[in-house]
Amino acid sequence: MEKEIVLSGIRPTGFLHLGNYFGAMRNYVRMQDEYQCYFFVANWHSLTTHPDTKELQQSVLRVVAENIACGLDPEKVALYVQSDVPEIAELYLYLNMLSYKGELEKTTTFKDKVRMQPDNVNAGLLTYPVLQAADILIHRAVKVPVGKDQEQNLEMARNFAERFNYRYGDIFPLPYAFNYNSELVKILGLDGNGKMSKSENQMTTLFLADEDDLIRKKVMKAKTDQGPLTPHAVKPDYIENLFTLMKLVSTPDTVQKFEDDFNNSSEGNCIIRYGDMKKQLAEDMVQFIRPIRSHATDLQNNKEHLIKIIRQGADKARQSASQTLSLVRKSIGMDYL
Repeated sequence: MEKEIVLSGIRPTGFLHLGNYFGAMRNYVRMQDEYQCYFFVANWHSLTTHPDTKELQQSVLRVVAENIACGLDPEKVALYVQSDVPEIAELYLYLNMLSYKGELEKTTTFKDKVRMQPDNVNAGLLTYPVLQAADILIHRAVKVPVGKDQEQNLEMARNFAERFNYRYGDIFPLPYAFNYNSELVKILGLDGNGKMSKSENQMTTLFLADEDDLIRKKVMKAKTDQGPLTPHAVKPDYIENLFTLMKLVSTPDTVQKFEDDFNNSSEGNCIIRYGDMKKQLAEDMVQFIRPIRSHATDLQNNKEHLIKIIRQGADKARQSASQTLSLVRKSIGMDYL
């Protein structure tokens, strides 16, 4: 029985962080044993918002290294760079003929990017969902791990697939959002405002490349308050986030100790010491991130080996992509040989 196909990509803009790991990477590591997985670095997509490419190659290599350091096995998955699979660009061209200016202009991601970069509203930005659809459909993937912010684009990918199938023949299965819902973790920034981010306030985000002392510094600056006013009080989001982080990297006994301290605290009798909690969390976080950082660094220092892995992934991806494109060309009438 053939395994279902899973596909996901990440742009090489910024460093991977703790939210990426627990929100995505941890699940990808599990998926690689249960599905046929294609994971890629979306360097074409990055050009829509980052036209300066001086650091692009290094960023791509770093993201690949961090993916492997998080547990992805290049022998089990196709781990590749988007631009190494030119078949995607051809399918992108065909899908552009099935997409319309009005629907593309209405997408939330396009409108958000226009507000953020009004002087760089390029055609690639407008057709971002079409390229994203090509990324997915080129492997005829059926399961796509995405966050809430990408669900609209995935819906458009289904629309493009349905239009293609209606016009040219039944080639593409319809892709759907997929995650291990029970294991999705929402991690806020250390200031309690929004999610950890690759590009915004970097002192509130724990990156997988952070050095030990920087991890300690960031955690110790995490937002806290004077403590609960009543026993078993409801935790504010920023305090709940500290406990969420602790549950991810600390022992159950450690978490329980601080939970008990919080629940037994009240005004005039504050048992919990957030300073002690953050010191413990910082050390546990250091122990968690250090081996990932070390492994990723070793891979980046062996560029020849990393390039070999990327080429191996491209070969796997192109084998799948070429099969799909052969069917597409034949169905459209572009196959003259």
